[in-house]
Amino acid sequence: MDKMQNPLSTPQTHRGFALMITLSVLSVVIALTIVLLSYFTEVKEDAKNTEALIQANIYYADIVEQFNKTANKKSLLSKLYTQRITFKDKKTYYTLTLGCDSLDRGVNINWLALDHNKKKQHLYQVSQSLFDTLSENYDIEDPDRLLEMLLHEISIGSKFVKQEQSRLIQKNGIISYEQFSKIIKQYELEIDDTKIKNVPWQKYFSFSSQTDKIDIKRSSSELISFLFDIDLSLVNEWKISKPKPTLQKFVNENAGNYNEKKSLFPGKTFLGKAICSVTFDTKYKFTFEYIDGEAKYFEFYGKK
Repeated sequence: MDKMQNPLSTPQTHRGFALMITLSVLSVVIALTIVLLSYFTEVKEDAKNTEALIQANIYYADIVEQFNKTANKKSLLSKLYTQRITFKDKKTYYTLTLGCDSLDRGVNINWLALDHNKKKQHLYQVSQSLFDTLSENYDIEDPDRLLEMLLHEISIGSKFVKQEQSRLIQKNGIISYEQFSKIIKQYELEIDDTKIKNVPWQKYFSFSSQTDKIDIKRSSSELISFLFDIDLSLVNEWKISKPKPTLQKFVNENAGNYNEKKSLFPGKTFLGKAICSVTFDTKYKFTFEYIDGEAKYFEFYGKK
């Protein structure tokens, strides 16, 4: 009598079980492959950024060398203030673009801490007035708390910017927009005030080491409008007018008082403090400051 075959041991069942194992292993392999590929992509991207950083340092050294060789720094920087220069390789289409602007083109943010300095009350008053105006115009939720955070950074040192994040903790004061923006971000998180993002701080304030002058020739229309209480549209028209009258003449002809603010400006003195930015390979950027013939504070930003 033939023995009955156990239905659980049929070849079809074994094949089905093996197929389940194969599919489950395959899904793990696929998932692992996706993870590894993303990792390799990240490593490849890191390698590109490292290579770009090395290239940026080379460009930085070459540019600074040419700056230092130029006897007339005023002429050089004045040119770069008004026009970015692009270098292009006709064969490879590789481009590098260089431009600069004055570090002192706005009201220095550090003047907010001069309230007890009798000799510099005019600097404190213009900075505080500007801060109050922006706070009101952009409806900042808690300007007193923001001012407290800024004054702590200026007068005492870094509390809201982690030391390992920045080269800025070298001395008291706010000496770059990057440092300032971290404080703004901290304020936004603490107060939950999203309106703070709408304030165009860089059009009004400058963020550099202490100075007692505003490079008014490089100032924005918005700041000029604030300083002299002249309608912004009129300032914009003056900026593009040809021939353009002097700022003093324009202000006085539009019911402003130039002499009232004259002490804030350098007159004919050229303020040799610039921040320069360089973009290359269409997607990488670095900046540095060029102050009185000395380059410092190189910062590489990677992809734009």
